[in-house]
Amino acid sequence: MNDIQHTADNPYPLEWIDQMITVTLNPARTNLEAITNEQVASITTKLRNEITQLKSSLKNQAFILTKESQIELLIKKYHSTLIVLLDEAFENKNKVIEKSDLLRTTYNEIIICLDELLTFIEVRFSSYLSLDERVPATYLLVSKKELSQRLEKLKTRLYKLITDHRIVDIVLNTLYSFTNRPKEDYPVTFRELLYKKALIKELEMLEDNEKKTCIYTTLNERLIYLNFNSKAFANHFTERLAEKINEFENISDKLDQLLVHFKEFNQMHRKPGVIFNPQYRDIKMVLSNWFVQEIFYLEKKMHLSVSPLQGNTELPKQKDSEEKQKQKVLCVLSTDQTGLILRASDELRILVAKSMSEVFKTIVPHLSTPYKEELSYDGMRSKSYVAEERDKQIAIETLERIIKKIKEY
Repeated sequence: MNDIQHTADNPYPLEWIDQMITVTLNPARTNLEAITNEQVASITTKLRNEITQLKSSLKNQAFILTKESQIELLIKKYHSTLIVLLDEAFENKNKVIEKSDLLRTTYNEIIICLDELLTFIEVRFSSYLSLDERVPATYLLVSKKELSQRLEKLKTRLYKLITDHRIVDIVLNTLYSFTNRPKEDYPVTFRELLYKKALIKELEMLEDNEKKTCIYTTLNERLIYLNFNSKAFANHFTERLAEKINEFENISDKLDQLLVHFKEFNQMHRKPGVIFNPQYRDIKMVLSNWFVQEIFYLEKKMHLSVSPLQGNTELPKQKDSEEKQKQKVLCVLSTDQTGLILRASDELRILVAKSMSEVFKTIVPHLSTPYKEELSYDGMRSKSYVAEERDKQIAIETLERIIKKIKEY
């Protein structure tokens, strides 16, 4: 092996595993029939210890090195060498005589351990690897087999755990289409393989952690966190939300529910730099656009509705109108900037009312801006969810000025 040099000062860390694969258990170089069961058992035991020590050694070496370029070189050497060893182990396994079940089992264990070490490197040190490179055929085959086995164990648990079986179907079908594809129609990159591994790991973690937030299940949160931008998932997600919202007949109630759902959605996190399909848009962008369009549609529909006068049809006197106008407080911020501050005050429970809608409904009619006398509380509330970065910055700067002023008191 030439990828990691063996020197007196820095011994080749994979020497023992390399020796087992290329010499000791290589049918082309060793008479495997002479190996005893005790020797095979000893190799298997030492193999697990060796993998544990290699993980620890790699972490220590990466910690000691001070330059990023040195760490990158170290990680790439380990990674490329392990893939070469995996190829040779897979080839030797196929050469082992069929009657030697013990040796074949030993090679299976070696392959599993090499895959485990590769996965450890890819997860912990992914930033040092070239993730857009094509996955070697043998490593891809081994990885698919391992993922397929985990999926089979996971399948029954997911259907028991998640009441929405349609979303389980979408996720499992996506993963099975990857693991069961006999011939690659396109090169599989390390980035794609790592995403599939991360997705299955997140699904496995749902076993003990499946809880519901106010609206969304943990599965929804995990898929959005991993930027699972599958079109089928996006369609199903919005269909389920539409069903919930359409349970309300009143347009105002529908709008309130939609805004609450949007608030919960905006609080979900997304892992940076991760995406299921790089050819599609970010899942949060797709779903946020859906929310915004639905909110605008309901607002427009509500404002277009014409209601007759109720009870006393006498027009208000001019004097009353003037008195109301005198009661307004001029706010130098725009409606979008004011809405941001009111929304934050509600969510932090600084302003407490039975709903966010009630906060806006109570306060906004008493405000005006230099550009607008009559403000719509519904419009200000909905725009607080889609404010531009410039408005956010002005709102923040205004609050910072208030803080500075209070400190001077």
